Amino acid sequence: MPWEKKYSDDDVLTNAMQAFWAWGYEATSINDLVAATGINRGSIYSAFKDKRGLFLKSLEHYDKLHRAAFLERIMREHTPREAIIAAFEEVAATVDDTDMPGGCLLVNTALEVSPHDPEIASFVSHSLEQVEAFFADMIMAGQAAGTIPKELSDSQAARSLLGLFLGLRVLCRSRAVPAAITAITAQAKAIIS
Repeated sequence: MPWEKKYSDDDVLTNAMQAFWAWGYEATSINDLVAATGINRGSIYSAFKDKRGLFLKSLEHYDKLHRAAFLERIMREHTPREAIIAAFEEVAATVDDTDMPGGCLLVNTALEVSPHDPEIASFVSHSLEQVEAFFADMIMAGQAAGTIPKELSDSQAARSLLGLFLGLRVLCRSRAVPAAITAITAQAKAIIS
């Protein structure tokens, strides 16, 4: 009788993602992943080749759920100017969410893994470029709607907003004091005013 997979890939990736997000790549052992995913070591190796393979798939899963879907929802629910502000405010609100690891798995990966792994570095770079593109698109749409000053350089402002956004993610990971988080959100609003 052939072997039959008895688990959901989405569930495994979500649980592995949570483990990597909470502890980082290096600190997460195969035993941690077995405990987190509920599948045995052999199934992990069979489905994902190794820890790095599972990490890469988990990172892709994170990007789909927490970057792409997040930005798509923000764009649907808000006007362009308000979408930029909402992105910052929603991330700032996660600082007190103890159910989530905090911060951003992409940012954590950029710091921990990207310097040593060109494939992962390329993936992270592309994802962050998409965040910058979101800001640029919202600035241009806001300028067309008259809610963002036309003289603002969309590319420079988008880069500045990306830098602030990444800083906000790091501060949320470290559970920073609310004043620092409020200051970043205020600076983001100032850029587009």
